[in-house]
Amino acid sequence: MNARLLLQLAALLGGLGVAIGAFGAHALRDMLVKAGRLDTFETAVRYQFYHVLALLAIGVLWAARPELQSLGTTGWLWLGGILIFSGSLYALCFTGITKLGAVAPLGGLLLLAGWLSLLLAVRKL
Repeated sequence: MNARLLLQLAALLGGLGVAIGAFGAHALRDMLVKAGRLDTFETAVRYQFYHVLALLAIGVLWAARPELQSLGTTGWLWLGGILIFSGSLYALCFTGITKLGAVAPLGGLLLLAGWLSLLLAVRKL
């Protein structure tokens, strides 16, 4: 991973977050409310956006400070966390398969590990 890829991923996942969020808020709202999953859906979108903004920030930081190569680890952890955490919650909302909710904590652990990775990456700034 490099700064350019981080920024591209942030752009891609940010755009997808807008599309998924809008689709859920408009086209799927009634279905999500009826299923009692609107809060779950909104949590998935919110965490996706938090970490998209974080990916954007570390991409900019890495572009400015190329020696911070360990930011790549942070990026991979957050990417995995977004895909597993938000992805499992989206899948739960769209399929109703409640066992998918059990996967979300694994994504949450990746997100947390990404924050720890960031702490370690910038400790000498």
